Amino acid sequence: MTHAEAVCQERAQRLTPIRRQVLQALLSSHRPLGAYEVIDALARAMPRPAPITVYRALEFLRGNGLVHRIESHNAFVACVHTHAAGDLVVFLICECCGAVGEASSAEVAATLKSAARAAGFTPKSPVIEISGVCTHCARHPEVRA
Repeated sequence: MTHAEAVCQERAQRLTPIRRQVLQALLSSHRPLGAYEVIDALARAMPRPAPITVYRALEFLRGNGLVHRIESHNAFVACVHTHAAGDLVVFLICECCGAVGEASSAEVAATLKSAARAAGFTPKSPVIEISGVCTHCARHPEVRA
């Protein structure tokens, strides 16, 4: 949360109470949450927020690099890494427990940017989603969901 506050202050943006609560809901989860799952999480501690309110908060947080959207799951995850807006983001998505990790590789990013440029393409937000099995689930197959 300290990072989010610093980013907002640096950009002269307001981290309003609802934006803070949406971010906290994502930070508290160990898996990506859809907008309605965020609403359900918030409704446990406050009056149920309107969907548009949560969608606007998610849009703000995403626009400021504080959350990412996992396209394949139509869900959101808090960004716990500090990287530039155009940096390559690699999501490691566990097929068993749903956990999402974030990885980066300067070499992979350079190769992909070079390949895109060679094709006359400029990537806007380079994201790769890799499905597999996390270390925990691989070590403990008996607890797989």
